[in-house]
Amino acid sequence: MRQAEQVTFGGSSLERMAELREDASALADLWQRPDSRILLIWRGKPLCALPKTSQSESGKNTLPTALAWIASDHPLVENTRANAIFLGRCSAGRGRFAVDISEWQPDNLGDTSLGGFVDVSQQQHPELTESTGFVELRRIMAGLTREDAELAATARAVIGWHHTHGFCACCGAASTLAQAGWQRNCPGCGASHFPRTDPVVIMLITHGDAVLVGRSPGWPDGMYSLLAGFVEPGETLEAAVRRETKEETGVKVGAVTYLSSQPWPFPMSLMFGCAGEALTREIDIDPKEIEDALWVSRQDMMTVFEGTHSTIRQPRKGAIAHFLLQNWLADTLD
Repeated sequence: MRQAEQVTFGGSSLERMAELREDASALADLWQRPDSRILLIWRGKPLCALPKTSQSESGKNTLPTALAWIASDHPLVENTRANAIFLGRCSAGRGRFAVDISEWQPDNLGDTSLGGFVDVSQQQHPELTESTGFVELRRIMAGLTREDAELAATARAVIGWHHTHGFCACCGAASTLAQAGWQRNCPGCGASHFPRTDPVVIMLITHGDAVLVGRSPGWPDGMYSLLAGFVEPGETLEAAVRRETKEETGVKVGAVTYLSSQPWPFPMSLMFGCAGEALTREIDIDPKEIEDALWVSRQDMMTVFEGTHSTIRQPRKGAIAHFLLQNWLADTLD
């Protein structure tokens, strides 16, 4: 697929500089450089530069289009270098780190959307400028530059991994951060653990001029997306596409081809976008897997993207499902 790396969270010029992760002296020097910057993460939400006004001229809420970075001498990151995640160097050669401040307790923790499927809350730290705030990455991912999107996704995924892997899987002892955040070591049994990425297939299943979409329980009204599922041990991507489609909808799939991939830091997956040719249109959903599934014609999907469909809402921009459907409509999958 010619446009494969144009998917959100991929294709930036970030240099990860893995060779520096065990060089404590080089990292210390890079941290102290005046052009190095730190991204703060609070409960998975990156610090963003907030628009000057929360309302656009049309009256709609405006969203951040850039991350907000702080210098290493800021009081909030004092004495945090040992636990900082080294993200790499950006296109201008400047060092980039991430620091988790999830222990901070903001005043508006009672917001009903916080942590929900659609989190529209914003948290502003009293020690930061009023022009910055923590915003859910799903809301802003489509508006970020490629570099900011990759940096935010990397920081969110690695920090999320540390939150859930604080103890050794071999002996149960508390593990410690190493390799500038890219490893955890067990002082008890000596085992080393590394950030995990779960492979997930997401399927553009078509039959003639129609595409198969489904929805999970708890999704907002009118939200449908491409089918997706985790790849099981010992399974190829092609086999996973066929199995997941049949399990969820009863639809049998023949030929399967790979299209594109997307890092998906919610919490730490790699989405493998595939195209599959359905052998039948008969749907028999498994209610334990999904709530509904249906075939949507190309013409109807165009109205979905235009926002004029009577029952199906527009797909979320920035997600690989939107990317694949958009290329299917434009006939640019080859």
